[in-house]
Amino acid sequence: MPRPAPAAALVSIIIPTYNEAEGIATLLHHLRRAGTATDAAVEIIVADSPGTDATAARARQAGAGVVACPRKGRAAQLNHGARQATGSILYFLHADSLPPVGFLADIRRAVAAGYGCGCFRLAFDMPHWFLRAHAWFTRFDVALARFGDQSLFVERTIFEQAGGYREDLLILEDQEITRRLRRLTRLRVLPDPIITSARKYRENGVFRLQAAFYLLTGLYYLGVGQFTLLRVYRALIRQDKL
Repeated sequence: MPRPAPAAALVSIIIPTYNEAEGIATLLHHLRRAGTATDAAVEIIVADSPGTDATAARARQAGAGVVACPRKGRAAQLNHGARQATGSILYFLHADSLPPVGFLADIRRAVAAGYGCGCFRLAFDMPHWFLRAHAWFTRFDVALARFGDQSLFVERTIFEQAGGYREDLLILEDQEITRRLRRLTRLRVLPDPIITSARKYRENGVFRLQAAFYLLTGLYYLGVGQFTLLRVYRALIRQDKL
């Protein structure tokens, strides 16, 4: 008799939020269209830092599980969501990024092929030549081309071995954990793009914002402290999340 097919690995999708009521329902509806509606081996956890809007209520209405995080900050929220998750694969996803159709199967195939972590190539929802060029470089497996908007999947055992996200990092926590994960396992950049919002580019200007990001990344690699980086970030970038 043929052996039954092995059960699909449970994927826990962890989404950190703070005042994301405007977009969280859009993301969750997209996830259903992209594969979660017909996949029994997936759970969606919204790791919410309570703000001033209805993010948590809208996430629950759209079918996600919501956990209230005791600390605000992306790294702390991602770690808290991971502790509540039950999947053998953790998938960390920003609230304004839309993964491609079939992303769950793509992730499981990569893990089955021996890649303990990985991400998708990046694309923006704004047709600007500079953003297209910037996103083109995310196909390469180099540290400087890794961005949190690309999302991150990682086997739970490897995530725990790495110690999770560093909660003392206020920015660039995504680049930092990727560097540590690469010491423990192979990283796979999946070929389909994840579409991320260009809202910060619209608010700040494409070249102005990217120059600020280049400056912050350079200062980070030079060893500048997080509080100084945060002051630079707030001085240069118009936003309401940090």
